[in-house]
Formats: sequence, C-alpha cells, structure tokens
Amino acid sequence: MRRDHRPYLAKRIHRAIEHGYTEHFLRPQLDALGEHFQVMKPWYLKIHGAHIRIGRAVHVVTARDRQVTLTTWAHAGGNGRIDIGDYALLCPGVRLDSATHIDIADNCMIAAGAYLTDADWHDLYDRTRIVGTTRKITLEDNVWIGDGAIVCKGVSIGRNSIVGAGSVVTHDIPANVIAAGNPARQIRALDLHTQLVRRETLLADPVELDARMDRLERYLHGSNTWLGWLRSLLKPGPDD
Repeated sequence: MRRDHRPYLAKRIHRAIEHGYTEHFLRPQLDALGEHFQVMKPWYLKIHGAHIRIGRAVHVVTARDRQVTLTTWAHAGGNGRIDIGDYALLCPGVRLDSATHIDIADNCMIAAGAYLTDADWHDLYDRTRIVGTTRKITLEDNVWIGDGAIVCKGVSIGRNSIVGAGSVVTHDIPANVIAAGNPARQIRALDLHTQLVRRETLLADPVELDARMDRLERYLHGSNTWLGWLRSLLKPGPDD
C-alpha cells in the first residue's frame, strides 16, 4: 500500500490490542518491564528463558518475517541474563542469546537483523558440549549497532559509539568512535564538539509524546473511513 487507509479509531484499537497483548502475554515472562513501553506486533517478540529485564520507554519493532528473540540459557556453568536499559530500541530481526550476561545500557539502538551472543554455543573440540566459552557483552550508553552486525562474546562497546552495518565485533570498541568491518575496527572518531541528542530527549515525557502522536494520527487518518479501508484491502487501486 502507498498509504495507510485505516480510520483513526482502527489505529487506536490496534495500539490498545498491542498494549494489552504485551501486558497479558509478555510481561509475565520478564523479570521486569518498565512503564511506557511500546512493542509493535508483540506476538512476534519471542522470549525464551529467565532473567530478562527491559527498562522504561523501550521500543521493540517486530515483523512477521523478522521476529525479535530474547533467549537466555540455564546450564551447568550458570544462567544467562539480558538487561536492556531505558529508552532502548530493538528493530525487526534482532536476536540476543545469552549464557552469561548481555548488558545493554540506556539509549542504545540495535538495528534490524543484528545478533548479540555471549557464547560460542559449542566447545571448539568437544562438539557435544553445549555453551562452550562464554563472556559478558556490554553496550554502554547511547551505542548504535548497525543493520546485520554481529557482536561476539566478551565485547565491550564504549558510550556513543557506532558499529557499521554488517560488521563482526570480536574485540572491544572504545567510546565515541565509528567502527566497521570484519573484524570491526575503529575507522574514525566522533566529533565531540557536536552535541549528541539521545533517545531520552524524545522519550523523556512519554505522556506528552503520546498526546502529540495522537494529534498527528487524528490529522493523518481522521478523514479515512471504514468502507474506504475495506475497499483498499479487497480491491486496491493505483492510488492506494
């Protein structure tokens, strides 16, 4: 579709269903879920295992063909753990697999298809031994992981740093740099004289933000009709 034909009321009902699904089905699976969360299509967010915590005003975007999965493993050597800080963003296809600890600080953005894993998942020599070597992953405040990037066990990425799309991060990345490649390496530093605007700036007042979004949706969808939406679904035309 070229544009969204849903009436304003349909949009609000859909958002209420998403919120209700998250509260009823997802919150009980988590150790914590902060207020003012938003999970788009929450039925495609898959949670496996215990010790998973999600902070305040976190946004998770999923799709039918690109589920988001958060997985922790209990094993003889311990338990996995995932901590996601406030104002974080997880995009479609993101996978987090933990046998020790994946610690994601506030304001972090993880782009579509990125994969964070703190374990090898099999021993190098004994392929029947699960988990293998495992070491904590840390993303400090305001880190941005690019589309399709992989962050491997034991890696720490410093505050504000960016990992380029498709990169494979096998060693620590310092703060305030852009890193890319396989294996990822620093390609340049950020300009520390330019102000960094974090996600918390947008999301600090989620009630006001929701009100602004509601006004925008009324403006964009207020003239849409139920009949017009149905027609666009059953017989879309070149203007739909």
